[in-house]
Amino acid sequence: MKLNKASSITKSILAEVGKIIVGKEEVLERVLIGILAKGNLLLEDVPGLAKTMMIKAFAQVMKCSFTRVQCTPDLLPADVTGSTIYNQKELEFSFRKGPVFTNLLLVDEINRASPKTQSALLEAMQEQHVTVDGVTYPLPQPFHVLATQNPIEFEGTFPLPEAQLDRFIMRIGVGYPDKGEEIEILNRRITRKREEFELMPITDEGEILKIQQVVEEIHIDDRIKEYIVEIVQRTRDNDRIEVGASPRGSLALLHLSRASAVINGRDFANPDDVKKVVIPALSHRIILSTGSWLTGINPADVLARELTRIKAPRLD
Repeated sequence: MKLNKASSITKSILAEVGKIIVGKEEVLERVLIGILAKGNLLLEDVPGLAKTMMIKAFAQVMKCSFTRVQCTPDLLPADVTGSTIYNQKELEFSFRKGPVFTNLLLVDEINRASPKTQSALLEAMQEQHVTVDGVTYPLPQPFHVLATQNPIEFEGTFPLPEAQLDRFIMRIGVGYPDKGEEIEILNRRITRKREEFELMPITDEGEILKIQQVVEEIHIDDRIKEYIVEIVQRTRDNDRIEVGASPRGSLALLHLSRASAVINGRDFANPDDVKKVVIPALSHRIILSTGSWLTGINPADVLARELTRIKAPRLD
């Protein structure tokens, strides 16, 4: 697939999803960037901000298979991955696939799942396959976990371990709509006359794979590589940060900046592509010092301050 076609498809995807999700163009672009970068996404915000609706909209528009798992403390790994059952008619064991065998897997309130279930998801996220009773089953391609999490409710939850947080290429906040956007949400619901919505399919899973391959061909100048590494290195040499980002953070910035370039129709990534994704790509990969937490500083504040101190390269 050529770059101009890939860029046109991505813009059409965003425009179509924008028909149901009001006033969140930046959030929608981040979600699509994460998918094109072959990543898993964590949408973290208070309930009622259309996180689930957003993911379902992307599944419709990209014509990808979609399943939803509602996490609870009693959810078992087999409820996600599937299990081996005995077929009395055939007199043999057979594998019954779980909801993880899909293109887009919505894991709702992921922090309500037990650590054992979270570890089953971790294998799927990282290895793109699941193992049941010693047998490995590959997952459909493309495969992406899009998880939601409520950051203000902790009762009955199991905080995600750092190793699993690190597997999410971005953590994205949605935010409240402003007054005009919220009125438009009401108007669109009145016009639909129902909760369900239908969007026009723009592409399919085969073309998404081709666009992901276009992302792999995007040129990264040596100065951009140095810029990416400098940003990540600063997270390790900052007094406000206890634990900085690992090289996986650098790779995340590499992949995401390339995906941003494709959406913008460029065959090279520039500093603006990198700046756009730094905070969602790195904020969940760093641990602030105790003093920073006590003074009310959050990871996004620290990263934003460091970005202003690092001189972006100028490309000819």
